[in-house]
Amino acid sequence: MPRVSTNNGYDIGFDQAGSGDATPIVFLHGVGSDKSVWRPQLDHFGAERRAIAFDYPGYGDSDPAPAGTTRDDYAAAIISAMRELGVERAHICGLSLGGVVAIAMHNADAVRCASLILADTFAVHPEGEAIYDRSIVASSDLRALAEARVDVLLAHPADPAVRNEVIETMARIDPAAYCIGAEAVWRSAQVERASNIRVPTLVVCGTEDKVTPPSLSTALAALIPGARYEPIGGAGHICNLEKPDQFNAIVSEFIRRF
Repeated sequence: MPRVSTNNGYDIGFDQAGSGDATPIVFLHGVGSDKSVWRPQLDHFGAERRAIAFDYPGYGDSDPAPAGTTRDDYAAAIISAMRELGVERAHICGLSLGGVVAIAMHNADAVRCASLILADTFAVHPEGEAIYDRSIVASSDLRALAEARVDVLLAHPADPAVRNEVIETMARIDPAAYCIGAEAVWRSAQVERASNIRVPTLVVCGTEDKVTPPSLSTALAALIPGARYEPIGGAGHICNLEKPDQFNAIVSEFIRRF
């Protein structure tokens, strides 16, 4: 897979599809995943525009993340990678941790964000510290964690292929990188940053999401002036993978306006 150098001193992995004059779209994955989770979106959006999915430092095909890496460091790495790839402005679509990073990107460089699509995420999670603590305890065996968590992450009945993909993707993550990602997402507190968002914003959430339930998404949308909320019926926490056609249709309709 290709990699791009950033001004943060390490290379990060990416996958892309498509081209053309339409504003590109950038995809940011969750803490238990990598860029591969966005394959249904690269296939769909690549037919009409440039679509790019990135790995964070430490994930997928990226260089290891140094100790102390933060959500703001992830945001800076993605912004730098976009610049190196000639993407001056894009729709930024992030799921879970990806939504947290998208908000951090807007805070760092709002001009680069044509719009935000924030999926199954939040400004602050009321149980974040407890989830973080459990994540750290379980991080030494990510395959076991994935097998224990998959049925919480996905709505039921889950597609067996999707279920297996979620397990195998999480099992590949370096435990040290997972711990950094877990802190970045579950200890996130970005209420003020969300309130300061002034670009078009779509908030989506699976109606069966048990990890970041719809109430957190509606609260996030209420913080952002003019934000639109769209539920995705029958999906859990990984709505883009569980209901790709529905997810793609909602996002496509939204970004065509900007």
